Amino acid sequence: MLPAAEKVITRNWGKPDSWTLEAYRKSGGYQSLEKALGMSPQAVTDEVKKSNLRGRGGAGFPTGLKWSFVPKDSPKPKYLAVNADESEPGTFKDRYILENDPHMLLEGIAIAAFALGVHTAYIYARGEFKFPTQRLQGAVDEAYQAGFFGPSMLGKGFALDVYVVRGAGAYICGEETGMLESLEGKKGWPRLKPPFPAVVGLFGSPTVVNNVETLASVPAILEHGAAWYAKLGTEKSGGTKLICLSGSVKRPGVFEISMRTTVRQLIEDERYGQGMPAGRKVKAVIPGGSSAPVLAANELDVELEFEALKKVDNMAGSGGVIVMDDTTCMVRSLWRVIRFYAEESCGQCTPCREGGGWLEKILERIERGQGRESDLDLLMDVCDNISPGVAWPPAQTTICVLGPSMPPAVAAGIQMFRDEYLTHVREGRCPFPPDRLLLRLARV
Repeated sequence: MLPAAEKVITRNWGKPDSWTLEAYRKSGGYQSLEKALGMSPQAVTDEVKKSNLRGRGGAGFPTGLKWSFVPKDSPKPKYLAVNADESEPGTFKDRYILENDPHMLLEGIAIAAFALGVHTAYIYARGEFKFPTQRLQGAVDEAYQAGFFGPSMLGKGFALDVYVVRGAGAYICGEETGMLESLEGKKGWPRLKPPFPAVVGLFGSPTVVNNVETLASVPAILEHGAAWYAKLGTEKSGGTKLICLSGSVKRPGVFEISMRTTVRQLIEDERYGQGMPAGRKVKAVIPGGSSAPVLAANELDVELEFEALKKVDNMAGSGGVIVMDDTTCMVRSLWRVIRFYAEESCGQCTPCREGGGWLEKILERIERGQGRESDLDLLMDVCDNISPGVAWPPAQTTICVLGPSMPPAVAAGIQMFRDEYLTHVREGRCPFPPDRLLLRLARV
C-alpha cells in the first residue's frame, strides 16, 4: 500500500477558521519567521537550497537556486512577485491555499523577503479569484496589525509591505514576465529573455517570481529543517506536492501526495481518486495541466514527479491531473484544449498567433465530420512550423512557451489515437455523443 504523504501544505485545512491569524498561530504559525530572523539571509537561502524545493508553478526550477540569482549589491530596490494567477485548465490548488490557509503563504513571503533583502512584495491573483482574494486580503490586514508586515517586522527593524493585486483574467499573465508587465500597469505581454527577472524584473529592478504553493512550503522547511523536507521527496525533488485531480474519477479534488505516487495510484487509491465510475476504463490522462501531452492507459505507472515524467517526455507542470475514460472523444478533447490556447495567445509571436488558430480550425473541422485524411498530416505540418521537431520539451520559437506547448499535445493525440481521428473522417461524424460545447457551437 502507498504510504500516506506527510501533511505539509494541507495540515491546517479543515480546522475551524483555518484562514485566520488566531488559528494559524495556534498551529505554530509564524514561529518559522521568528527562527529565520535569527539567522543570516544567506543561511535562510542555503536552507531552502538544501531542501530541494522546486517551483510548483509548472517549470519545477530549484527555488533556492532561483533566489541566489538575485544580485546582492544591486543599487535598485528588489521585489518579490507571487504568482497567484492560477489559470491553467485542470489546476485549482493555489486558490485552496488562499482560501484555507493564507497565512502559510504570507509567512513564506516574509521569510523569502528577509532572505532576499526585499521590502516590497506583490501577490498577483487571477482576476476571477474574488472570494480567495477577500480571504487573502483579510489575512494581509491581520499580518500588518500583528506586526509581521510593516516598518519593523516583529520589531527587528526589517520593513516589508505586501500588496494584493487582481489581474483581469488573462491566461498569459500566468507567465512570469507577462505578470510583471501587468503589475506595471501595461498589457500583459511576455518579455524577451534575457535579461531575466532576477536581474531586470519589476520596474526594471531585480525580482524573484514564485508560485503560491512554492512559498507556502517555506515555513515547514525552516520549522523542521532542510534534511527533513528533502527526505519527503525524491533525490532531486524535495517535499510533497499538491495535485488537482479532475475528470472521470469517483473522487475529484485537491490532494497532497508523496512525489513517489504514480498516476495509477492517484486514480485508484481510496485516499485519492477511489477509482473510475462503474463500467468505465481509463483511456488517457493529462498529468500536469492541459498544456502537458496525454499519457495512454498503459503509461500510468509513472511517478508524479518532475524527473520521472521528464523521462517519458512529459511534465509534472502545475499538478493538474485530468482523467479521461473510454467514453471520451479524444478529437473533441484536444480541440477544446487548443481552442483555449488559441484564444489566450497574446498575439505577439506569429507561430503562436497564427498556428494556434489554424490548429483549432482543423480540429474543429475533423470533430464536425468535415475533415479529410490529409488533415492529420496538415496538423503535424502546422505543429512543425510552430515548434520544429514537435518534440518534448518543445523548441522555443516564441517569446514564451504558450505557442510551443501546443504541438506536443497535438502530436501525442494523433499518434496515440490516430484510428479515432480516421473514424471521424471516414464516417463523416463524431462517433461519441455531443457535449454542450458542440451543441452550442452548432447553433452559432
